[in-house]
Amino acid sequence: MPRPAANPELDLVQLEPFRATVLARGRELYRDLPWRRTRDPYAIWLSEVMLQQTQVSRVDGRWQHWLERFPTIDALAAAEAADVLDEWQGMGYNRRALALLRAAQEVSDAGGVMPREVSELVALPGIGPATAAGIRAFAYNLPGVYLETNVRAVFLHELYPDAQQVPDRELVPLVEATCPKDAQDPGDDPRTWYYALLDYGAYLKRTVPNPSRRSRAHVRQSRFEGSHRQKRAMLVRALLAHRGEGVDVSTLAAELTAQELEAGRDPVVDAMVLELLEELSSEGFCRREGELWSV
Repeated sequence: MPRPAANPELDLVQLEPFRATVLARGRELYRDLPWRRTRDPYAIWLSEVMLQQTQVSRVDGRWQHWLERFPTIDALAAAEAADVLDEWQGMGYNRRALALLRAAQEVSDAGGVMPREVSELVALPGIGPATAAGIRAFAYNLPGVYLETNVRAVFLHELYPDAQQVPDRELVPLVEATCPKDAQDPGDDPRTWYYALLDYGAYLKRTVPNPSRRSRAHVRQSRFEGSHRQKRAMLVRALLAHRGEGVDVSTLAAELTAQELEAGRDPVVDAMVLELLEELSSEGFCRREGELWSV
């Protein structure tokens, strides 16, 4: 299939063979994932956040356990930040957990109903355009531009087989044009369409050189081991372990140093821990009371 013109006024007839291919592959490769068995916007929102840069196998199980602990938006909104961070451990990017909590508090304060409109969704903490589109498609069966890594892989593989550094601004009109505009056809509605793209894209990334790497938006994930991000995560876990009692900087430095030495890395000094604590405090992860720190 030839590379289409980057034109918002696309001829859908030109894209119909592409749509037919995606829908056929979607039926063939469909994954019966737990979060696909619900239309609850809160549960779907949670799955979208958990699946960001995280393998499906890691999310399956953790998603269910979270919903047992915080079954509704109101339940999450009423939770302590420490409980939310504790439940999130092992999922990476602790900021996501706090963003979920803050967004839940805003939704709960407004009546507890997850909004449908893009403008209202992206106004919530931690929800960007792709997450908003995912909530709209999978919870409400509404159209939108759901451009995430698996979706991007399909468009690049099928429509840009030889191109490099394809910008998202060229893909967005295609994603928008190919998404069904209503839910009248249960075999070709926004929800079905994006599941097909996700499943075909996941298959492509397992079987061919990852097409997403030919996107200009592709960024190789930085090394985690020994990184600043890892030390932040270790410090959050250490604070959670001392929950209810507080802990001083020197104790935290000793605990992090033990982990670093075991991994063959350099010890952590008090000044570094204090700098990390102040950084985490500014983001709402912890607080200081005298000489003690706590979540």
